[in-house]
Amino acid sequence: MDDDAHASLTSPLVLSGGDDERCEPPEEAANCDHQITTNTTTSFLKTFFNGLNALSGIGILSVPYALASGGWLSLILFFVTAAAAFYSGLLMQRSMDVDTSIKTYPDIGEQAFGKTGRIVLSIFMNIELYLVATAFLIIEGDNLHSLFPNMDLQLAASGFPVSGKQCFVMIAGIVVMPTVWLDNLSLLSYVSATGVFASAIILGSILWAGAFDGIGFHHEGSVPLNWNGIPTAVSLYVLCYCAHPVFPTLYTSMTNKRQFSNVLLLSFIVCTASYASMAVLGYLMFGSRVESQITLNLPTQKLSSKLAICTILLNPLSKYALMVTPILNAAKNRFPGQHNNKIPLSLLLSTALVISSVTVALALPFFGYLMSLVGAFFSVMASLIIPCVCYLKISGTYRKIGCEMVIVWCIILIGVVVVIFGTYTSLLQIVQHL
Repeated sequence: MDDDAHASLTSPLVLSGGDDERCEPPEEAANCDHQITTNTTTSFLKTFFNGLNALSGIGILSVPYALASGGWLSLILFFVTAAAAFYSGLLMQRSMDVDTSIKTYPDIGEQAFGKTGRIVLSIFMNIELYLVATAFLIIEGDNLHSLFPNMDLQLAASGFPVSGKQCFVMIAGIVVMPTVWLDNLSLLSYVSATGVFASAIILGSILWAGAFDGIGFHHEGSVPLNWNGIPTAVSLYVLCYCAHPVFPTLYTSMTNKRQFSNVLLLSFIVCTASYASMAVLGYLMFGSRVESQITLNLPTQKLSSKLAICTILLNPLSKYALMVTPILNAAKNRFPGQHNNKIPLSLLLSTALVISSVTVALALPFFGYLMSLVGAFFSVMASLIIPCVCYLKISGTYRKIGCEMVIVWCIILIGVVVVIFGTYTSLLQIVQHL
């Protein structure tokens, strides 16, 4: 699969001063040349911000639900997951140090397993992006319905009723459609680079709602550990650390690459503290009643709740186009002979992608279960298993017996267990609720 198909996924979010001459947007420009990732002019602080933004995603909405599913002791597994994801990020750096031509995540797969490795990595990345983009539409539908619970429609022609959630999902699809048609995503790139601030606003709003809006922190949970909920909990925990496809670009863009491990460590510490705080606060506030999106538990008449929900509504709308751009680029590259009809083909593919995403969101309106599936299978594969396997192959460490090999194989084993049990559990939950 062509490298340009992943340009929007792997470009740095914030570049240093001289970078503006090389590429228009600072983050994930779809029309940006792949060579921007080879320039090393990004400072420690800006790389740290980029790492924070990459790790700050929709996982912050579901960590209280994950903790409620697994119980208090599942926090141990959360920190184990964070440590494993951090270590696999370091392994990606070491894999790239073997060959300076490695610039992106698919390059690592190709270095380890040839074209097959690149194709497999590309498939995992694009499917994960598609499902996360679909989850954005579900978020819009759920949170808008919580603000306007009495909205229902009936199709005039057939008299077929449309629920409020379904209506809002379709409206969200219509709203994001023009953003997907755009060839230049520079404006959305700037807006979408607010993941760090959005997470901070949501966390602050939740804290304010619990402390000052009468909700309190009185729920202690029913059991310390719920074995039946562990697969769901761990799957959602892994989802919080699914930024590994961005790490190679962060590494290659740094001025001082020897500082990358420190940047990665600091980013993981801050994001882990943020996720853990949200999980504990949400569970203390709502206990086992916490929803898969904690904003759905908030009293909508309160200002802090409205601020959190509005932040959640804006973020997916700004990020949807950037999420699906690599998929669209990959699809366009499959039609090399259609240059004369480039604009119509682009519009057709973009429209079809959004329609299919809306259809999936309407058919599977289960945010928690869908994100559990993404985390259990795609995120575990892309963030834990594949980086470890590629490192073993590239470095030849699998031929040696030592502490490093034991750690790597332990991460792989943990990943395989999560893939098996997490995927089975999430698929079973989806089927049961269809």
